[in-house]
Amino acid sequence: MSTAPATLDVRRTRRSLVAGTVGNFVEWYEFGAYGFFATVIAANFFSSTSTSDAESLIKTYASFALAFFFRPIGAAVFGRVGDRIGRRPTLIIVLLLMTLSTTLIGILPTYATVGAAAPWLLTLVRALQGLSAGGEFGGAVSIMTEFAPKTKRGLYGAWQSLTVALGLLVGAGLAAIVATVLSEEALNDWGWRVPFLLALPLGLVALWLRLRLDETPNFERLQQEARTGEVAGRNVAQVPPADKAEVAKAIALGIGRLMGWSAAGYTFLVVMPSYLQATLNATFQQALVATVLANLGFAVSIMPAGWLSDRIGRRPVMVTGAALVVVLAFPLMNLLQDKESSTAAKGIAVFVAGLVVGLMAGPGPAMLAEMFPTRARYTGLGLAYSLSNAVFSGCAGLIITELIKRTKNVDIPAYYVAVTCAVSVVALLTLRGDDYKRELRD
Repeated sequence: MSTAPATLDVRRTRRSLVAGTVGNFVEWYEFGAYGFFATVIAANFFSSTSTSDAESLIKTYASFALAFFFRPIGAAVFGRVGDRIGRRPTLIIVLLLMTLSTTLIGILPTYATVGAAAPWLLTLVRALQGLSAGGEFGGAVSIMTEFAPKTKRGLYGAWQSLTVALGLLVGAGLAAIVATVLSEEALNDWGWRVPFLLALPLGLVALWLRLRLDETPNFERLQQEARTGEVAGRNVAQVPPADKAEVAKAIALGIGRLMGWSAAGYTFLVVMPSYLQATLNATFQQALVATVLANLGFAVSIMPAGWLSDRIGRRPVMVTGAALVVVLAFPLMNLLQDKESSTAAKGIAVFVAGLVVGLMAGPGPAMLAEMFPTRARYTGLGLAYSLSNAVFSGCAGLIITELIKRTKNVDIPAYYVAVTCAVSVVALLTLRGDDYKRELRD
C-alpha cells in the first residue's frame, strides 16, 4: 500500500521524460536533415540559370534563419497558452503542427516544377515549423524539470539536450545512408525527400506518447489554488501575475547565458557539412561523417554534464564548456583546414568540438527552468531559448557563409563561436552558486 504513490510518481516521471523528449527529437531530426541537405535543397528550390551555387546556398540558409525567427512568436503564443491552460494540451498542439509542416517539405514542388513559387512555399512551411518549434522547448523543459526531484533537475533537463543530439545524429545517419545508397541523380531528384516524409510516422508515435502524459505537479498545484480561491492565504483576485519586468530581465540574461551554446552548437553540429563542402572542398560523404562524429561527442558529454551540475552546480560546468570553446575554436578550425593533418586527427577535432558544446547543453535546460516561476516558466524559458537560437543558431549558416564569401577568410566560424562563447562566460558567471539546490518557484 505504501509503495503505490511512489510507484505512480515514478511512472508519471518516466512518461514525462519520454513524452517531453520525443517531440524535441522529431523537431531536431528535421532541422538537422534540412541543414545536412542544405546544398541539395538549394539546388532544388533556389536555383535558376541566373543564380550561382553560393547565392542559392545563402538563400537556403536565409529560409533556415527565417524559421528560427518565427520561434520567438511560437514561444510567446504557445508559452502563454501553456502557462494558462497547461503544459500537456499545448505540447499536443505544437507536435501536430510540427509533424504536419515537416511532412509537407517532403511533398513540396521544386523550382523546376513551379518556378519562383517554390522558394516561397518552402519558406511558408519553414515559418510553420518555427512556430511549432518555439512552443516545443518551453513546454518540454517545463514538463521534465517540474516532474524532476530537486536533486536531479540537471539530469532530467539534460534529456532535452540529448534528444537534440539524437535527432541530429539520426538525421545525419539517414542522410549518409540515402547519399550512399542512391546515385547523385536520384538523391537530387527525390532521395532528399525521404527524411522529411519519415517525420509523419515519427510524429504519430510522439502524439500517442503525449496523449498519455499527465499534467505537472507544479501546474496542478497552481490550478488547485485557483479553484479554492487561495494563493498564499490571499484571494486569487489579489494575487498579482508574474512580474513582467522581472521576467523580461530574466529572458535577457538567459539569452546571454545561452548564446554561446546556440552559436557553437549550430556551427559545429549543423553548419559544418556545408562549410566543409563549400570552403574546404570535402565530399558530401566526408562532411556527413565529420558531422556524425561531432554529434557523437555532443551526445557523449550531455548526460554526464547534467548529472555533474546536480552535484557541483550549473555555473562551473557551463562556464567550463563556454571557456573551452573560446580556447579551442581556432586550433580546432586550423586542424580541419590543414591538408597535412590525418583523417583521424580531424575526426578527433570535430568530436572534441561536439563534446565541449555538450558541457553547456547538459545543464542548460535546468538552469533556464530555475530562472522563472511556474506561472511564467513555459513562456520565459521558451522565449529566452528561442530568441537566442533565432539570432545565434538560425543565422549561423547565413552569417558564416556570407562573411566567408565577402572576406575570403576561412576562420570565420572560429571567430563566430569564440566571441559568442566569451560573452556567455561573462553572463554565466552571474549565476548564483546555490540555484541548483533551491525548489522551483511558483
